[in-house]
Amino acid sequence: MSDNPYDPASTRTGEPDIRQRRVRISLVWLVPIVAALVGLSMVVQNWLSAGPQITVSFLTAEGLEANKTQVKYKNVVIGRVTGITLSEDRTRVIANIELDQGSEAFTREDAQFWVVRPRIGASGVSGVDTLLSGSFIGADPGDAQGTQREFIGLEEPPPVTFGVEGKRFTLRTSDLGSLGVGSPIYYRRIPVGQVVSYALSDDGKGVVVQIFVNAPYDDFVTSDTRFWNASGVDVSLAADGFKVNTQSLSAILAGGIAFRAPNYSPDPEPAAEGRAFQLFNDMSQAMAPDDGPARFVQMRFDQTLRGLNVDAPVEFLGVPIGHVVAVDLDYDEQSKSFPVVVGALIYPNRLGGAQDKLLAQIDGDGEERNAQLMQVFVERGLRAQARTGNLLTGQLYISLDFDRRAPAVVFDAHARPLMIPTIPGSFDKLQEQLQAVVDKLSKLPIDSLANNLDGSLNELRKTMEQVNGSVLPQLQSTLERSEQTLQNANRAMADGSPQRQQLTDTLEEMQRAVRSVRVLSDYLGRHPESLIRGRGNDAAPPSFKGGATSRELNTELQ
Repeated sequence: MSDNPYDPASTRTGEPDIRQRRVRISLVWLVPIVAALVGLSMVVQNWLSAGPQITVSFLTAEGLEANKTQVKYKNVVIGRVTGITLSEDRTRVIANIELDQGSEAFTREDAQFWVVRPRIGASGVSGVDTLLSGSFIGADPGDAQGTQREFIGLEEPPPVTFGVEGKRFTLRTSDLGSLGVGSPIYYRRIPVGQVVSYALSDDGKGVVVQIFVNAPYDDFVTSDTRFWNASGVDVSLAADGFKVNTQSLSAILAGGIAFRAPNYSPDPEPAAEGRAFQLFNDMSQAMAPDDGPARFVQMRFDQTLRGLNVDAPVEFLGVPIGHVVAVDLDYDEQSKSFPVVVGALIYPNRLGGAQDKLLAQIDGDGEERNAQLMQVFVERGLRAQARTGNLLTGQLYISLDFDRRAPAVVFDAHARPLMIPTIPGSFDKLQEQLQAVVDKLSKLPIDSLANNLDGSLNELRKTMEQVNGSVLPQLQSTLERSEQTLQNANRAMADGSPQRQQLTDTLEEMQRAVRSVRVLSDYLGRHPESLIRGRGNDAAPPSFKGGATSRELNTELQ
């Protein structure tokens, strides 16, 4: 019997043939197996270390590049843009961002994203470093509890980022003026915050401005703090000279807000975050005491009020107590005229202690007492008058003053609003007087006067022609003869001429005669009896300074 299992002779009929095969693995297959295992481990590691994925939409993809643009927080890279696509309506650009692990804080609902580019704004120049490194997406984490994966990117960097200590406050104003996002907030001319946002109020009649004051300056915002618009330049010309007041150059260019508590504020306490304040136009209005409730009154003027604008001041004895809020036309059917109805807000609290003393004398309360007080004023001659506040611009203001000569009027203290009686303005009176003068001048016979004046001028012209034709030539010849006569007289009176010698002799004779008369008068004054008795031998007059001797005098006396 053969021991070879493959021998056919040794195979028994009907028994199965069982064979064993050995599997041999080549070493060449170990390389791809190890590579697959390494790749699988890297995929698992990347999956385990990958951060959240979000999408941020922007208006434009300027400065963004897929797989290149980085996402940074405080200049630390926290992610990368992996793709950029258009939205379905093609109005925005959607950036797919893959954040690093541990960046879950940037998926909160109030997280903010924006593209950092070079910008020049109210707060200065920013993003200059991106000129070399390229734009990147700035991120700011939020503190909300909920999370989300889709965000709307900001087109401008947020004024206040996460983690900055301070408080937000709300300011209400009638208009925004020159303020904008980033406009500085000043406290005693030191920048301590900025404007973070603004929007129209719910009723559309004002503007709501959100500001942020940095710590520790936020403690200086108290319950009695006043805010005012510090934009532009405040120029005033008063009795003490010319004054210019402004905060800084940036406030002039970009606008700004200043705040301070009044010195008379008792025990101020720090204001709570989010408190609303009124934004005044200037510092003087902000620091003024509280005006209290306003009273609406009307005034009816039967004259033109060109130059009277809304917000024109209303003064009582020179003290501002309100301002004009409306200037409307009315129609009087009886006189067929168009009077002007002026509506104004007055603040009785601006009267100070005078109001308290006056109201103490009147019974009643609230609106009734104010109406009765106004009635007493009207009975004493209170009248409203439109006066010129500026001769150059022609601007008007309303003056409430007492006029004792004003005619009595019927005042309805129960009417609402109260109607204050008026009188014409001083400028209108001057216009009426000028008009009266013009009317008188227009009644003069100008044509007749002009004709008479024309006739007189014609006669005067003829007279002047006669003077020029006959009188002037004769006068000229007379002057020539007079000149010739004077020349002859000058030649006759020249030195050495007989005429001059004769004149000199004549003048000497006259001088001697005058001296003789003076001596005679002196002698008669001393011897008046000589007129009757004659001169004695011993009464000869003495000699005198003129050179005349007693002999000559005796001859003259005889």
